[in-house]
Amino acid sequence: MRVVCSIAGSDSSAGAGIQADLKATSQFYACYCATVITAVTAQNTLGVQDAYQLPTAIVRAQIESVFSDLNVHVVKTGMLGDSEMIDTVADELEARRPPKIVVDPVMISKTGFPLLADEAVETFKARVVPLATLITPNTHEAERLTGIPVETIADAKHAGQALLDLGASAALVKGGHLAESPGTDVLVTPDETQLIEREWIETKHTHGTGCTYASAIAARMAYSREWPLYDCVESAKYWLTEAIRYGIDLGHGVGPTQPFWNGEWGGFND
Repeated sequence: MRVVCSIAGSDSSAGAGIQADLKATSQFYACYCATVITAVTAQNTLGVQDAYQLPTAIVRAQIESVFSDLNVHVVKTGMLGDSEMIDTVADELEARRPPKIVVDPVMISKTGFPLLADEAVETFKARVVPLATLITPNTHEAERLTGIPVETIADAKHAGQALLDLGASAALVKGGHLAESPGTDVLVTPDETQLIEREWIETKHTHGTGCTYASAIAARMAYSREWPLYDCVESAKYWLTEAIRYGIDLGHGVGPTQPFWNGEWGGFND
């Protein structure tokens, strides 16, 4: 059993955050998701109404509980909130050195609610980005982290390289907001740049796609330890595309993706 530890916020509607991480990771054979909750949000398909960040002492205690008992293969980070939380999590990860870290730079909700304080962006760049085995920003997050406008695949490649210059081992700039080829993600490593291409599905039910995608990649990295990074990302992208295809028409706004689209193990029981 491979353990993924998600360090992220809680979504009361269960479409994103910790709840999405749990559901996504459990769809991959022999992967188990432990959790460290950084914040609690009041959230539904219409947006985020409020958020409360947990005290850093209880976050440290959760990390200690997980790592002292479980053999963590991959850490996935999500909502970190402010500089104090970023420093807390970064200190713990630097001390414990998990084999792989997938960083989902959660900054703002789809409806515009801030999930990372403006003054914390530089702290995030200095403390978290260099820890990333893979960082998975969408185009808006890539722009905010690098200062590079991202509108084309060429822009995404440029931003991905800038994230490597900030210390990330690899960057996946997601293309869902690209004007050209929105179904294409750009994977940048020190050795090469590769495109991860799948069909673009026209749907509004995409709540939690970023969390779900990063968690699926983390699960693939945990279980398929000898797989090249490209194969882990490409496999997760295929799975995510189907989760979007069968997105759930739930509530009065943007419904969540459907991580249970293909049975208990999401088709990955090999």
